[in-house]
Amino acid sequence: MESAAVAEISEPTRSDEYISMAVCALLQESHISEHDLDEEIAHRMVSGFLKSLDPQKLYFYRQDVDTIQGFEKQVPGWLRKGNVNLAYVIFKTYLNRLDERVAMMEAALDQPMDFTLDETMKIKPEVLDYPKTRAEAEERVRLRVKYDMLLLQVDDQKAAKKKANTEEAASEGTENGAADAQNTETAGTAEETPKTPEEKLQANREKLRKRYSSFRKRMHQMDGEELLEFYLTSMTNSYDPHSSYMSPSTLENFNISMSLELQGIGATLTSEDGYVTVKRLVPGGPAEKEGSLKINDKICGVAQGDDGTMEDVVDMKLDEVVKKIRGKADTVVRLEVIPADGSATKVVRIVRSKIELKDSEAKGVVFEAGKKADGTPYKIGVINLPSFYLDMQANHLFGKGKSSTQDVKRILEDFNAQGVDAVVLDLRNNGGGSLQESISLTGLFIDLGCVVQVKDSAGKSRAYRDFTSGVTWNGPLVVVINKLSASASEILAGAIQDYGRGLVIGDKTTHGKGTVQTVEYLSRRLLGTDSPKLGALKVTIQQFYRPLGDSTQNRGVASDIEIPAITTHMDIGESDLDYSLEFDQIEAQEIEKWAAGPDRKMIQRLAARSAERVKANEEFGKLAKKIDFYCRIKDREEVTLNMEKFMEERADVLTDEEEELEEALTDEANEIERDFYMDEVLNIMTDYIGELEKAGK
Repeated sequence: MESAAVAEISEPTRSDEYISMAVCALLQESHISEHDLDEEIAHRMVSGFLKSLDPQKLYFYRQDVDTIQGFEKQVPGWLRKGNVNLAYVIFKTYLNRLDERVAMMEAALDQPMDFTLDETMKIKPEVLDYPKTRAEAEERVRLRVKYDMLLLQVDDQKAAKKKANTEEAASEGTENGAADAQNTETAGTAEETPKTPEEKLQANREKLRKRYSSFRKRMHQMDGEELLEFYLTSMTNSYDPHSSYMSPSTLENFNISMSLELQGIGATLTSEDGYVTVKRLVPGGPAEKEGSLKINDKICGVAQGDDGTMEDVVDMKLDEVVKKIRGKADTVVRLEVIPADGSATKVVRIVRSKIELKDSEAKGVVFEAGKKADGTPYKIGVINLPSFYLDMQANHLFGKGKSSTQDVKRILEDFNAQGVDAVVLDLRNNGGGSLQESISLTGLFIDLGCVVQVKDSAGKSRAYRDFTSGVTWNGPLVVVINKLSASASEILAGAIQDYGRGLVIGDKTTHGKGTVQTVEYLSRRLLGTDSPKLGALKVTIQQFYRPLGDSTQNRGVASDIEIPAITTHMDIGESDLDYSLEFDQIEAQEIEKWAAGPDRKMIQRLAARSAERVKANEEFGKLAKKIDFYCRIKDREEVTLNMEKFMEERADVLTDEEEELEEALTDEANEIERDFYMDEVLNIMTDYIGELEKAGK
């Protein structure tokens, strides 16, 4: 087997020069702000690049940063000429400091740690400065390692609690509970058996040693393409948070996310301790159909075709391994795999195919809730829409392709056939997507009229309308949002609210992204082709506005009825991002309000009833404690490193809810679950139906 080489960063290429010049020129021509590439942008850019490499100010010395910032006045001229040498100077300095710090971390791991001391560590970057001396850096590293050890102790407690809960559920949930619990216990390995405190401490030391080493190795593997993307995106982000340079690899992933289609084996992969590990298998994909590859299997080799040489991919960058595994449909890839069950290493042969990412498309389900006058339950159709997707290439070439509007329309037609009484459109965690899709999908619920307005850098505004006569759903509608609902989600939610078409409920507001981006392939400018080989610039060209003239920029769309959620309190909105554009307003369009919509007093009554239910609900009570804890700790400047105080402080978060939140924010399956939150959504909906019936609407 051929071994994976550990790449070291080289020097800028001629292609890098052309890309830099093209990005600068396109930004100047197209960005809505019309801001010149000047010293202010250069300062933002250099600061942002340093922040992306060293957010906790742990690696660079203060002298390093002072030297780097001394070049800021020259940066605009360098970039216009295609000179990106500064990126390499900064990154090579970073790698040297990283090597120093990892050596310090390993030394700190070998030293005794006293967790009874009342030490603290500053964690808020705004109150930190870069270390000035080696001694100061060593002390910062010592505290950081101690903090990481404490976090692992928290993980150990979570794991122990989860195991205890699992065994308790197994013993209570079956007739042969004792036998089941015994089988669960003996099925583990020696590594899973309880350890003494000292053994656990040593195991955590080794875990951190691997983590630090893997991070160092990963940074040393960064190539010129990645570095250029980091550097130029630091420049584009200095104009606004949503303009970025996409390398060819990132552009490929962007196109996949928009089209919901790729060619490969159908597996989600992650990198763990140098191994590419199978995180999940796409249902119906080639890997799942073949059957040999399992969750948590480790891939240590990749070969092309039936006769290709098996290449060692241990310690190789994840995106490089993914490139080797992806390929054209009907071609063969062979994977050397270390099975998760501990059996012998094996080779798995998989024929690649075209894969539709159905887990990321719209889904619908019908729930029963409340009671009608005749005693039967209401049937509520719930649609989960993860993004406003559109296969842009297929649409451009053939006039048709994968579309969120078509998928939602199909679900609504099925709901109509089932005779549902109301529809819930769940846009939580939907970060947006195609502007075209947001307009056409809104048109499924309103009959003609302005959906959104856009304004360009010249101040010229234009209304985008739904020209499709009729609606697919004309009954009661609720749109559910959270602070991660952005862009196209806000266009739809804002239009529904302006027309009075339905209720918007969920977090206090949506994300607040009121800008429109376009993707410019750099090859069009440099070569006159649509090749992705030079990457693309995603650039903000317009701001969008609701039909009645308000921007959603920075402020978002406010809910008619707020349902408690931790995301409301997170600093993840547009206004929390650096250099976000300001809120403003333009002239309102004339629109025809929905006759059967909610009025202000109706909304107040619905909100009051919801608040009463939430106050009496045990699950929302637990969530309130979580929110209170989160709000208390999120803005603190330092953390205790005393074990007893550290654990006491986190006693409230050693619960399943924390893991459930993380899963909710990262879940790729997008299954529609009926949890306590969804129950409250359905309660609001049944109340809303009752109010509409009373009002004769």
